[in-house]
Amino acid sequence: MNPPADHPPIPAARIGVLLVNLGTPDAPDARSVRRYLGEFLSDPRVVEIPQILWQPILRGIILTTRPKKSAHAYSQVWSEQGSPLAAITREKAQALKGAFGDHVVVDYAMRYGNPALIERLDALKAQGCERILLAPLYPQYCAATTATANDMAFAGLARMRWQPALRTLPPYYDDPAYIEALRGSVEEALARLDFTPDAILASFHGMPERTLHLGDPYHCHCRKTGRLLSEALGRELLVTFQSRFGRAKWLEPATDTVLAGLPAKGVKRIAIVAPGFSADCVETLEELSIRGRETFEQAGGTDFAYLPCLNASDRGIDMLKIILRRELAGWV
Repeated sequence: MNPPADHPPIPAARIGVLLVNLGTPDAPDARSVRRYLGEFLSDPRVVEIPQILWQPILRGIILTTRPKKSAHAYSQVWSEQGSPLAAITREKAQALKGAFGDHVVVDYAMRYGNPALIERLDALKAQGCERILLAPLYPQYCAATTATANDMAFAGLARMRWQPALRTLPPYYDDPAYIEALRGSVEEALARLDFTPDAILASFHGMPERTLHLGDPYHCHCRKTGRLLSEALGRELLVTFQSRFGRAKWLEPATDTVLAGLPAKGVKRIAIVAPGFSADCVETLEELSIRGRETFEQAGGTDFAYLPCLNASDRGIDMLKIILRRELAGWV
């Protein structure tokens, strides 16, 4: 039946895949970083302190002092394409276009900053996507990453009269395709080095230790990824946790502390990989590759190598095709 002449246009029914990453400021300057941190650190999933107590601290000393320091870190890794995290996530989305059929639209968004998650959901809906797979690119589940991305997506749906069906990508910390992609990536990067590491560190983003006791599975997921990757490589990995913030006790051992202590134990040559990050970003390129190297060498280390994330490599894209196609089953 043909619709009446005055009926609004109806796009052909499609399926959407929305890749989601954490976020980034729009520019490597203090003003942009302040705006980004204000959004990020106001999320109760990220800072689990009553807002009436936290907001005066955040709006006071933290957003007064931290943006300048963070802007300097971002400036060291910013490129012509902008933020590495945004650029690589965009590249992933572009590489996946057409991978699941012409009727599947692949897009990307950031939980904090731009492109905003709700805006990209609206854009997919406007393109006729009646079913959307939300894919937070966090291999290990954490309430402060995976859950808050899902929260925002469902908040977006709450604004819609005609909602699309929504699926969410489960964590893939022990997925054979993910472990195999990591193994191949690490072995390829190691083969390019001009030295043989005495040790390999697997550094994951840290979380306050209390999140473990409250039931967050993140620590267990990281440990299992580290164990499976170690078995796949056939050699021991030292699992550590980076990016401590504030006075609370965080998951241990801390990456910076381990880096500072290894040379005294005779470990002078190391390689470090960050399996929990789907794309290189300020936490890997500045915190690990630059400051981590400085910490290690100042302690007496002689050789240091940071091994890149999967990023938009062929291995990384092939892995995403496998896990996303699995979650699209019944739709595609």
